[in-house]
Amino acid sequence: MFGLGVIVNSLVVALASLAALLLKNFIQRLVKKETIENISNTVMSGLALCVIYMGISGALECKHTIVCIVSMVVGGIIGQIIDIDKALNKFGEKLEAKFNKGNGEQISISQGFVSASLLFCVGAMAVVGSLNSGLFGDNQILYAKSALDGVGAFLFSLTMGIGVLLSAVAVFVYQGAIAMGSFLLKGLLSTSVITEMNAVGSLLIMALGINMILKSDIKVANLLPAMFIPIIFGVFGVI
Repeated sequence: MFGLGVIVNSLVVALASLAALLLKNFIQRLVKKETIENISNTVMSGLALCVIYMGISGALECKHTIVCIVSMVVGGIIGQIIDIDKALNKFGEKLEAKFNKGNGEQISISQGFVSASLLFCVGAMAVVGSLNSGLFGDNQILYAKSALDGVGAFLFSLTMGIGVLLSAVAVFVYQGAIAMGSFLLKGLLSTSVITEMNAVGSLLIMALGINMILKSDIKVANLLPAMFIPIIFGVFGVI
């Protein structure tokens, strides 16, 4: 269902943050910080394996291998020239510099909001997941992202407070806008083009999972243009 993943992702962030705020004092008395971090790392590794599985499953739907190869090459060149990854990081740094001007004594609501919003929104998984939701009605990536964000929101809220809860609004607006834009684009695309776009996007999801579990540095954001290259093949009637 179109847009359901966006709603679920936003609700998970909000509920996880709220739970952390309500249980904060109890958890801090009961569990050591190191234990919480170890649990988080283990859970994240398991979720990363699920992300890789989803990427492989989607990539296997590819009907024209050469289209995927050309799309990744051409899209990677375009993305690297533009350097989307660097642009996203700079955007994040500017927001951090603008809002996070505290003296370090206390974390403000704005600091928690901006830091959490950057974590949940400024990343390739948010973009690819929202595109998949709008183009294909496939919310699996956003469901997986919801699990990851839920863990992150819970842990962030224990230390950064209510600002993390408010970031759920940013998640809804940002991912909702991408999903809606891609949904409107869907009507202009053939089934074969959409299939190849999904396959390329699945390869990017697999790369995200590899980054998570191996701590590697595949610049997935710079490969995002690859998702749209199959449209060119469709225009010229190749697929």
